[in-house]
Amino acid sequence: MKPCYLALIHYPVINRNQEIVTSSVTNLDLHDIARAARTFGLKGYFVVHPSKDQQALNRRIIHHWMGAYGQAANRTRSTALDLIRLVSTWEEVLEQIQSETGELPLCVGTHARREGEGVLGLSEFRQGLGSKPGLLVFGTAYGLAPLWWERLEAFLDPILGPTDYNHLSVRSAVSIYLDRIFGRSPD
Repeated sequence: MKPCYLALIHYPVINRNQEIVTSSVTNLDLHDIARAARTFGLKGYFVVHPSKDQQALNRRIIHHWMGAYGQAANRTRSTALDLIRLVSTWEEVLEQIQSETGELPLCVGTHARREGEGVLGLSEFRQGLGSKPGLLVFGTAYGLAPLWWERLEAFLDPILGPTDYNHLSVRSAVSIYLDRIFGRSPD
């Protein structure tokens, strides 16, 4: 199986009014998604944000947990945070993956309401990893802006529960998708 990466997009995403916005990075997204990515064997976790101020804040948070205090408080956290790559643009994500693997990845997005044409089942995505690297793309705020439907090759089936409510935190969605794609049964 080829390596798989994850990208967390902060721009362009949509807000509750379907307007294109830039969302802020949350401390928990850095920690929790890095831990999920490490648990399920991903090769890297890209945090994509155009703001230099946000990137500086992200570096400070990561440095804190990778430094002496963070190592003493929680040694395993740095192992997960090692996967984080702070970038400003989508193009940087693709360039880094191509540089590492020699090819562009199969770029697949996630969306709570995207169904029908252009939707890829989880088993189809796993099969695709046999021939090229993968990149799972998640949006913050209320999800990826519509322009991502043209940038990405497909979207994964949405996560659906038994109710009409469907607004998981991105951390929860990442963990569920990773478990469904890469998880193994305890049996």
